[in-house]
Amino acid sequence: MTSPVITVTHGVVGYDGRPVLRDVSLTVTAGEVVAVLGANGSGKSTLIRAVLGLVPLVSGSVTLFDHPLRRFRQWHRIGYVPQRLGAGSGVPATVREVVASGRLARRGVLRPPGRADRDAVDAALASVGLADRAGDPVATLSGGQQQRTLIARALAGQPELLVLDEPTAGVDAASQEAFAGALKDFVAGGGTVLLVAHELGPLRPLISRAVVVHAGGIAHDGAVPEPAGHHADPDHDHVHPHGPDEPAGLWSS
Repeated sequence: MTSPVITVTHGVVGYDGRPVLRDVSLTVTAGEVVAVLGANGSGKSTLIRAVLGLVPLVSGSVTLFDHPLRRFRQWHRIGYVPQRLGAGSGVPATVREVVASGRLARRGVLRPPGRADRDAVDAALASVGLADRAGDPVATLSGGQQQRTLIARALAGQPELLVLDEPTAGVDAASQEAFAGALKDFVAGGGTVLLVAHELGPLRPLISRAVVVHAGGIAHDGAVPEPAGHHADPDHDHVHPHGPDEPAGLWSS
């Protein structure tokens, strides 16, 4: 039996007494690519932030690699890609420097980078198609290239699990394709992926399972829902699965 990488059991998250996640349970096993889908405000990003301990649970529990979250210390096994590069505007770091920072959890801050670190950074840059921009300041990149830089930073740490928060939101088509290719290679190497998305686009063929979050609960856990209506048009590659009681008009496109 494949061992669970992430287990959420009866998770509840609330802000100012208002529940955001209500009694959510989720298991992600090794080798899966799980997409968490839902409308804005549904709680989908809160779910992955709770998995990483970035927001506290009011009740319930999270385990990572069979360790309770509160005791988990092996953060080098996890690569996290937030929605936006906070250091992208105004910080004079090069692309290579940002990607190399992804090695710190594995190497430690005090040990200088060695050959394995440089090779991992080179491979991560190549995997997202940014090898030719390695020496450029991150601030000179497009939004899509900055997002690729974040993905490369996570891959450089050679994690077993990638957690990504809307990695293709507002990203150009070329960057979406580059990201899909990098993710495909990561999964082929035995990696596990949990990603939040509002649109799947070129990621769709990689997804092994979809979890739809609606009003703070899980409305669907299984195959990626088929787009319907105008979402099925040839020039509309977004995937917006609707909750059971949710009118299609609530989904922006």
